[in-house]
Amino acid sequence: MEAQAAATTARGKRTRDTIVDAAAGLMYVNGVSGTSLDKVLAASGAGKSQMYHYFKNKDQLVGAVIDRYLEQILANQPAIFELTSWADLETWTEQLLDVQRRAGGPIACPLGNLAGEVGDNPKLAPLVDQAYRKWESHLERGLVTLRDRGELAPGADPARLAQAAMTSVQGGLLLAHIRHDITALEDALQIALGYLRSFKP
Repeated sequence: MEAQAAATTARGKRTRDTIVDAAAGLMYVNGVSGTSLDKVLAASGAGKSQMYHYFKNKDQLVGAVIDRYLEQILANQPAIFELTSWADLETWTEQLLDVQRRAGGPIACPLGNLAGEVGDNPKLAPLVDQAYRKWESHLERGLVTLRDRGELAPGADPARLAQAAMTSVQGGLLLAHIRHDITALEDALQIALGYLRSFKP
């Protein structure tokens, strides 16, 4: 995929951010296929020349939306950036739950929504996977720290453990949203923590 144009001025960044935010909101509700570029232009108030200055095609815009979703997801779980103890991992799970306890929750994971729609798209599926891997990388780094401190078994594989935890998170988010019941996520996170703790030395 061709590189997106970078916003080189404050005004340009605001314009680009407005386009991406409008697209992100529309795609969360209507999906990628249900969100045309014309709808994005109408919602953002941007002109076509501005749109095509930053995004040569819809796939590039979707890529930017995926990045925005990941930014928003990680902003809601700041503990994930400083995982240095088992207590930090518990704090991380509580932050995930706090988001779902807000008015209107439980809400769908925006990356999960996209994965369900573009999972077979050879251009877009790798971008969603890359976002998940970035998310997992913070968990992996924390688990490496625990292993280095002797709080995780020397033979444990932090990358596999992070992937397993992400599997629980995504399954819990999906069922909590569909059933309008946060207990699905609560249970999934407890299962994930229990599995991780089973690798304590």
